[in-house]
Amino acid sequence: MHSGGTELSIALVGTRGVPARYGGFETCVDEVGTRLAERGHRVRVYCRSQEADRPAEYHGMELVHRGAVHRRSLETLSHSGLSVAHLMTHRTDVAIVFNAANSPYLPLIRAARIPVATHVDGLEWRRDKWKGAGRRYYRMAESAAVRWSDALIADAQGIADYYRDEFHADTRLIAYGAPRIAGGDDLLATTDLAPHGYHLVVARFEPENHVHTIVDGYRRSNATLPLVVVGSAPYADEYTARVHALADERVRFLGGVWDQQLLDQLYANARTYLHGHSVGGTNPSLLRAIGAGTPTIAYDVVFNREVLGPAGAYFGTEDELARRLEDAEALADDTALRDETRARSLAYDWDDVADRYESLCHDLADHVQVRAHRPFTTQRVGAERSRTRKADAASGASTASTASTASTAGTAPAETARP
Repeated sequence: MHSGGTELSIALVGTRGVPARYGGFETCVDEVGTRLAERGHRVRVYCRSQEADRPAEYHGMELVHRGAVHRRSLETLSHSGLSVAHLMTHRTDVAIVFNAANSPYLPLIRAARIPVATHVDGLEWRRDKWKGAGRRYYRMAESAAVRWSDALIADAQGIADYYRDEFHADTRLIAYGAPRIAGGDDLLATTDLAPHGYHLVVARFEPENHVHTIVDGYRRSNATLPLVVVGSAPYADEYTARVHALADERVRFLGGVWDQQLLDQLYANARTYLHGHSVGGTNPSLLRAIGAGTPTIAYDVVFNREVLGPAGAYFGTEDELARRLEDAEALADDTALRDETRARSLAYDWDDVADRYESLCHDLADHVQVRAHRPFTTQRVGAERSRTRKADAASGASTASTASTASTAGTAPAETARP
């Protein structure tokens, strides 16, 4: 059992840091770290901040700033390496490393006698931007995370299934929280949009997020409301050009929107939210959409069905998306669908997420999660299973039901020893 109310020092490593302006990891660190600090824990967050923006504290969390090599293949690893170097000489009771790509640093953290959990994220090696050596590296990093972590964290049942099938490794299932987004539309005028008068997609421009499929599917449709595209594409000029080339005059590209209030209003007032993410587990953009109660049309993979269940509509091709958009515009009153969508967000609560992280940190500090034996060789034992591929309607609905129960009921069973 963990140590009850004992205060811990906790290091959060491997993200861009806080305040969260980018991605699920950063949002998780912001939301969970703030709550853990409020409960009396000493929380240290390693940040990849600009030189001009280096606060020492944020919402009760201690911030340590370290640089990075600004190249796609090196940015995460270089920053995490500098962060771990600091951690080794400024020990904490436990550490949580975000992103399995950082797993080569786990032996150093363990050498400092710091129990460590790894949040493994989605299946990064499936992203099109990683070719050849990059893809092989991510596959190796998954194995290293299994071998060297005291615990693994999965944010979706589909990710937990993958690690069980591939490695016979259990995980703690801790999804993200969904913000509760109220109404309000006073800022929409700055974008010349009307409430419920547009379709919305918010995504990084990467092939696995299917922005190209969404834009092309919309172009093929007879939709009369404009498509608003929010997002940017660091290191992806070619893909950005491809997406823009698929658009017609009804598509509006807003680029990155960094005003959170405006972004929330864009979510809350959209006729539909279009979600194309396919490899990243539970996605914060999708959770923000259901927290706003926005009817959602999602790419048909198990991760998205896990979150949306029967409240969502799904597509796998451009033509399927075109039909879904036309159906959405033909629906005279979507009040019931908005209520059903918002109800899905109730299973994703940040206070509950923080409870689970706190429990895990206590288990790590008390060595509940420390394994008695680790293999010296790569531990991949399975093959890629269909449950992590694009789900068909039957298997997807079944998995979504299972995942919803897991998200509400608690974490996966704690593992005390693995082969």
